[in-house]
Amino acid sequence: MDQFDRMLAKFQPTALSLFRFITGLLLFQFGVAKILKFPQIPQGNASAFLNKVELMSLPGAAGALELILGALLLLGLFTRPVAFILAGEMAFAYFIGHAPRGFYPLINGGTLAILFCFACLYLSTSGGGPISLDAMMRKKT
Repeated sequence: MDQFDRMLAKFQPTALSLFRFITGLLLFQFGVAKILKFPQIPQGNASAFLNKVELMSLPGAAGALELILGALLLLGLFTRPVAFILAGEMAFAYFIGHAPRGFYPLINGGTLAILFCFACLYLSTSGGGPISLDAMMRKKT
């Protein structure tokens, strides 16, 4: 098992960058859906409410954060503070939007918010990885 651990450990930095990129991309897609209304989500779909988000509302503010900070996370720019803010946004989303609907995340629809919260919390402590604009800027100085 030691050999297996060592073999996989060499991919850890790249996996961190990939994790950051995918987390940013998924958050960015929610921002695009809420703010830019793309793609149009068919009625009857659980996410159809995203078609009706008003910019000057709480979900609109969340969408703006997800759009802008999700893009920064995608690029790996200012990863730690951006991820920390997004972790807070996701915790806020869970306790304001999901927890009042019931105790269990599977029932109240808060599973994604919890997962994004802890993914961003992890990124705020680990950074963006070697494939990021943060890493490129560090190399230049």
